[in-house]
Amino acid sequence: MSFRTITIDLQNQLKTNLPQIRLLLKRNPAMCYTKITEIGFAVGKKYNIKLLVNFPERGKINDFDSYGKQDLSIIVDQTKTNFPIERNVIKSKAKEIFGDIKVNDAYMYEGKEGVKVFFENGRIDILPHSLHVWCKFSEQVLDFCDWLFVNVYQLKSE
Repeated sequence: MSFRTITIDLQNQLKTNLPQIRLLLKRNPAMCYTKITEIGFAVGKKYNIKLLVNFPERGKINDFDSYGKQDLSIIVDQTKTNFPIERNVIKSKAKEIFGDIKVNDAYMYEGKEGVKVFFENGRIDILPHSLHVWCKFSEQVLDFCDWLFVNVYQLKSE
């Protein structure tokens, strides 16, 4: 399984349900969000992860074309607090793929660790138990997240 595979599956499921989503959004935005969340959970369940579609900005739920193409949280194993590889390897790979970007350690307390990768228009939060992508999925983002799936989350590819 790869990040790319999961997001394509999610996008397809959201597209299939788009007429119902649009109708719900007009009638009851809270029910619309619930439906989108259910779709994310159902896709995630197929891959043994928890998948959450986020809408971090007011009105973002109206951007139907961006569904499943940005702002996702993937929880792999809530019990993990440390990476299976050195944080510096993750930071180096981010700089290798994205070039001159800001990469910081994050969540460094109570024996926990994390990495944040900052872009002009968003960021990626990498924690031992989860991945939070707060930007649009460019080819570079997809490549980096696929690398994380193999090397950090140790999820087997197809």
